[in-house]
Amino acid sequence: MPASAEITPIPNGTVTSAQGFSAGGVFIGLKTRGEDKLDLAMLVSDTECSIGGVFTTSAIRSATVDLDRERVARGRGRALIVNAGIANTCVGAQGYKDAEEMTRLAAERLGLTAEDVLVCSTGVIGVELPMSLIRSGVDEIALKGDGGPELARAMMTTDTHPKETAVSFVASTGQTITVGGVAKGSGMIHPNMATMLTFAATDAAVDPGFLQTTVRAVADETFNMLTVDGDSSTNDTYLAFANGQAGNPVIDERSPDADNFRAALHQVASNLTRMLARDGEGATRLITVQVDGALSAADARIAAKTIAGSNLVKSAVYGADPNWGRLMMALGRSGAEATEERVDLFVNGVCIMEAGTPIPFHRDAVVALMSGEHVDFRVSLNLADGAATAYGCDLTEEYVIINSAYTT
Repeated sequence: MPASAEITPIPNGTVTSAQGFSAGGVFIGLKTRGEDKLDLAMLVSDTECSIGGVFTTSAIRSATVDLDRERVARGRGRALIVNAGIANTCVGAQGYKDAEEMTRLAAERLGLTAEDVLVCSTGVIGVELPMSLIRSGVDEIALKGDGGPELARAMMTTDTHPKETAVSFVASTGQTITVGGVAKGSGMIHPNMATMLTFAATDAAVDPGFLQTTVRAVADETFNMLTVDGDSSTNDTYLAFANGQAGNPVIDERSPDADNFRAALHQVASNLTRMLARDGEGATRLITVQVDGALSAADARIAAKTIAGSNLVKSAVYGADPNWGRLMMALGRSGAEATEERVDLFVNGVCIMEAGTPIPFHRDAVVALMSGEHVDFRVSLNLADGAATAYGCDLTEEYVIINSAYTT
């Protein structure tokens, strides 16, 4: 996504780095593991926002997804309430009632209507929300302009650390525009939308239709190219809020700042995607798979994500084993068009196959490269100009240990 303005990282940036947003979190007793026990939080804008969102395509989904999809269709909103520890999934009609009540409780606290509020839940499936705890907890949340980190912490389940980022750019009319974001996710990560939640907030004025289109496109190129374990959550949700407090002219498809905004939102999502992959349950290494020269972008995406999601590839990365045959296996079964005699293959920049023929390499040197925190595979198909990058992590014994004791 090309941009004419420089996209600048914001040190210690978070979802409330943008003007006019506040957040806060509190512990009400929903989480049962981990030392960081915030588990209920809110994100609020001082003014009405354009909103956009994409959601899990799972046929089994949280009531929060159904409710949010209805409200995102309006294109406007002001706030978000989120809990961790309980997913509000597979609990019958009560789940939707509880999701609605959570938005009413937040709205009453903020002086809004329930339709202005979205809701997300994450955690154990098949358990009803203890609404008495939530009713008392909402009033205890202290909203602050620097409260983004509390929101990021309150969203966590098996995450080992919060995931936050923000960037800025100068609009063509001179205003500084900020885009921030937070995410949670460690296991059950193989999004098809968009247990992953991610929220973005910007002080840019953005047309709701353009925001929705941009959110979907960004999700396809970032979050939908992420895989930890091949399992898609019932609660996957990606929401973006734009409150216009930067004072810029409204950005739409024809705006001179359209590409700048796309690039900024894309950078935030890309940063969060890498954090999610690196923090996969039990993971010790981040995997990136770059595929270029494919017949189409769609072919490149399916090839890259199949390689990143292969358990054999992930296991080889865990053992720092340069077993490139596993990459070729995954490429071959991906469904992408590939001709063996044209494939070039690189591991952390070292060419180990050229035009389908193995290249002698110093095994110990490549093992050393693969022993770092980031293993990068590049696969050049040399058929056309389709390209994509997928993100994943290695597969370790710790992943099995974590999930052998995680009820539903």
